[in-house]
Amino acid sequence: MDINELKSDLISIINERQQIAYNDLSNIASSKGATEEELNKALKELENINAIASRKSGGILTYYILQEEPPLRKILIVEDDKNINRLMTLSVGKGFEIRNAYDGNEAMEMIRNDKPDLVILDLMLPGMDGLEICKTIKRDPALKDIVVIIVSAMDATSNRFKGIKYGADYYIKKPFDPEELRSLVTIFLRKKGKRFDPLIDLPNEDKISEAVEKALQSDYEIGRIKVNGLAGFAITFGANAGITILRLVSQLLQDKVKEVNGEAFVGFLDSDDFIIAGRSDAVKKIVEGLKDEFEAVLPFVYQSEGYKPIELGIEDIYDAEKPSLSIVYTTIERKAIMEKRAEILKNKGKTQEIGKDIGSYTYEELRRMLGSDNLDITITRDPNGGVKLSIGKSPDLERKDEKNDKDKEKGDDKIDSI
Repeated sequence: MDINELKSDLISIINERQQIAYNDLSNIASSKGATEEELNKALKELENINAIASRKSGGILTYYILQEEPPLRKILIVEDDKNINRLMTLSVGKGFEIRNAYDGNEAMEMIRNDKPDLVILDLMLPGMDGLEICKTIKRDPALKDIVVIIVSAMDATSNRFKGIKYGADYYIKKPFDPEELRSLVTIFLRKKGKRFDPLIDLPNEDKISEAVEKALQSDYEIGRIKVNGLAGFAITFGANAGITILRLVSQLLQDKVKEVNGEAFVGFLDSDDFIIAGRSDAVKKIVEGLKDEFEAVLPFVYQSEGYKPIELGIEDIYDAEKPSLSIVYTTIERKAIMEKRAEILKNKGKTQEIGKDIGSYTYEELRRMLGSDNLDITITRDPNGGVKLSIGKSPDLERKDEKNDKDKEKGDDKIDSI
């Protein structure tokens, strides 16, 4: 097939959907007579001219359409090690206006004066540290829309949570993958359509539907990862606190999925549940790693909301019992899934045969099929690309968030004291 014709077709397809999985592109290209080698060559050439960008999300390689002629985006790289600062600059590549800072105070002055579109931020800096810079950016109405990507070797157990709580858009652990940094920067700044959000940009209902059908055709394990106690936590501390926990779990899962080299899939069910499917050993490794990291970060989560570490011998400052959070994994029996699946497909008037094209399930149908339909929490997607957390008959969470925001204005530096 003519490579230019294939590139034109790919641009049209990706532009129509704004984002699409590699497997879908492969099927479309194959139907047009293109080989896998031709497809990969066309995709690579389109990435080289910044027409598209790709990123692995939840174990699925996804391509995004980019703005055709975007204004020159400004990036500030804040890293005191000059060699690493240079490596970050080279990783981001051409097509951006890049400035560099090596000191926290210098960086904050440049941010206020230049208002970059994105800041790549180390945490351990001379002068103002990275967390303080992130917090200052996200609480300033004139700066809060700046994208912040933290890249740090500092203890990720606590600092990833602190960064997300302070509004960081993503956290990458050092040593970082230059390609990952490049793709994140490109997608954050040039993605066409809604603003990129790593939480809701986990595989959607179409990809979850395909993964479930694929798992049912194989010996893959299928299970649910639930953030137990999240509803009570959000009622006590507000919707923003609940979303912070979901973002934390989402990013931890992304790291764990990368470690099993494509042998598992993770999707978000728009609630306090994530779906996972894959080889049993891969699923076990992901779940155990997630539980270990989540349990390690919980003391920092609780302290950030005012609870003192037990080892200090100080009672909690709240009279009410501390809302308990934990990661609970449940393997879903294949028979139970098949029974629910049959009911859903019967109502849709579709064949129940495994391996047939059944289309896509809705999130509601997926939750019912996977035994996650007794919702404590629901996530709705904002038209501008954000998320909103709601709880069945809970008090007004927005008012709770307003109160928490006012408390933060008075200073909440207790999160850094542990």
